[in-house]
Amino acid sequence: MCRNIKTLFNFDPPATNDEVRDAALQFVRKLSGTTRPSAKNQHAFDHAVEAIAASARELLDSLETHQHPRNREEVAAKLKAKAAIRFA
Repeated sequence: MCRNIKTLFNFDPPATNDEVRDAALQFVRKLSGTTRPSAKNQHAFDHAVEAIAASARELLDSLETHQHPRNREEVAAKLKAKAAIRFA
């Protein structure tokens, strides 16, 4: 599951709140060992996702770098080429 979490820092345009929340959701799923919590655990699951998303957004907003922002399309093309070689 955590393989789906992508680097979100130093991209142009910056990561959206939806992307940050999706990464938080994947992280909570990995930690809890479930993709769909029971009704009894739903509140705790949702609270954890929101808390982690808020912390992740705070982290991304506070990080600094001297590197130029990466282009999303170029990074995606490199990953597709790498996957094509790996799974060919």
